[in-house]
Amino acid sequence: MFKRRKQGAVNVVSGNVPLTGQHTQDLGVALAECLLDGQPKAVLELQNVPLIDSAGLELLLDMQEQFERRAGVLKLASPNALCSDILVATGVGHRFEVYREAKAAIGSFVQ
Repeated sequence: MFKRRKQGAVNVVSGNVPLTGQHTQDLGVALAECLLDGQPKAVLELQNVPLIDSAGLELLLDMQEQFERRAGVLKLASPNALCSDILVATGVGHRFEVYREAKAAIGSFVQ
């Protein structure tokens, strides 16, 4: 399940299920809610996401494009070792700003 919360002007989305085809719709809904902000700013916290498959990677790239079209930013934070390896191996991680901690990712919006 993916949940969205606000921390100041930044949306933080976190989940505890694999980011696979079975759960992409849930994450897509949470991120789409973030797009309702004028200039959307969001951090996807991956600490408790055990796995990302090709459907999850495709969703991340699609959502990133939607954020960019609205002059917003989607950042990734705290990926576990497996998710980090998947992001690097597929090259998807190079398309995002990735932070070790959600706090750092959230703070990066005010710099």
